[in-house]
Amino acid sequence: MYTFFWLAYTTVTLWSIVNIIFNGSRATKMISWSLSVIILPFFGPLFYYLFGINRRKFKLFKLKQTEKRKLYSETYKELKGGEQSVHNFEDYKQDKLASLIRNNSYFAPYEGNEIALLNSGEEAFSAIFKAMEEARVFIHLQYYILEEGMLLDRFHELFQKKVKEGVEIRMLYDSLGSNSMRGKVVKRFKEIGVKAYATMPIRFGNLLFTLNYRNHRKIVIVDGKIGFTGGFNVSDKYMKPISDLGVWQDLHLRIQGPVVNSLQRIFVKDYHFAGKEELLLQDKYFPRIEPVGETVVQIISSGPDSKYPAIMQQYLAMINIARKSISIANPYFIPGEPVLEALRIAALSGVKVMLLTPKRSDSLLAQYSMFSTFDNLLEVGANIYLRPDFSHSKVIVIDSEIVSVGSGNFDYRSFEHNFETNAILYDKEKATEIEDLFLSHCTDEVKLNLEEFKKRSRLTKFLEGLAKFFSPLL
Repeated sequence: MYTFFWLAYTTVTLWSIVNIIFNGSRATKMISWSLSVIILPFFGPLFYYLFGINRRKFKLFKLKQTEKRKLYSETYKELKGGEQSVHNFEDYKQDKLASLIRNNSYFAPYEGNEIALLNSGEEAFSAIFKAMEEARVFIHLQYYILEEGMLLDRFHELFQKKVKEGVEIRMLYDSLGSNSMRGKVVKRFKEIGVKAYATMPIRFGNLLFTLNYRNHRKIVIVDGKIGFTGGFNVSDKYMKPISDLGVWQDLHLRIQGPVVNSLQRIFVKDYHFAGKEELLLQDKYFPRIEPVGETVVQIISSGPDSKYPAIMQQYLAMINIARKSISIANPYFIPGEPVLEALRIAALSGVKVMLLTPKRSDSLLAQYSMFSTFDNLLEVGANIYLRPDFSHSKVIVIDSEIVSVGSGNFDYRSFEHNFETNAILYDKEKATEIEDLFLSHCTDEVKLNLEEFKKRSRLTKFLEGLAKFFSPLL
């Protein structure tokens, strides 16, 4: 029995390491996975098989080779509803960022948009329900988390009313994040006429191809004219304290104007993939939208079927073009070496780098991984603040001129494994408004001091080091 165990362990471990060598994309990640499969007999190879293999080379992630995933990129200029409002930048810094995003995720910057900031669960969902109440043609929404509770009941009640009025309602949800959307719960919505589908459904036949790749987007589109995106999920934790983290904080955007066309393109492509229905290319789903405001907005989307890691490239580009200041708010700041080094270079170059994260996380592993990066930033003069409440916001502001708000975290999961969406606002007024909100939490009372931070216990440092070992896998 003892001999069989070692033979099996050796065979499985060697098979895993050979696969890591052939399919690995980054040295740090390859080393982490190799050590994992050696240190954790059988469990390490199992975790690697489920979460580590680059399945883009396999059948599911050949989707970018198929018509249904390429159609929107290929017919970009043929789509109606907003091309007349594409903005051309004269500023080099803005043009460089906008060109990158247009080339890596095929979305143009649109002028003529009106933006409202939604800074609490009450604000966000009040605005979303108000817009949906006024819907006349369709409501499209997709969330990573649709969770049973008061908010989901309100959606069901409103949808029942709107379907009777003839409004088409389509709903996407991630099958892992929205794990309660099964059986009777999702049936409630389908019975009233809502077309509801899980994205990346976890089934026995496709488990290995979908488990590690989640749709993390949060999008609502009403009649093709009003859109919402940001960090809020449909969960009562944003409305009342249902855990020891209290009421979760976040930031969302209400968008009116031509750029809503971009959000609709993301939804329709995802919907066709999940629902296997016809592509919704009719004019009624892409109405011509006249300018209604002054803000230039560009949407960026990224996913495991993307040609490039667009969200990571966006964050790197914003850090690299900053000249005066970089303000980052994120609950899962585990950026990896390229982004971390870019921030260190910025700080050493005289750019004011500020990071705002929660003091406590909903994930202990993420918290220790995050804290393990702080020494490197504090040593070069970056400013780090730990807010006492839990903020789920994903924001980066540079030079008080350009701001990104969305679903993308500063971690490898958002960079490589999740379908994400951010909105970039090229607007000094909005950037300053969000930065002022950011700075309101950056007080001396919550600022980390390098000397004090170094005094944390040896156990804490050990746990951070252990978590850092797994951070390339998060």
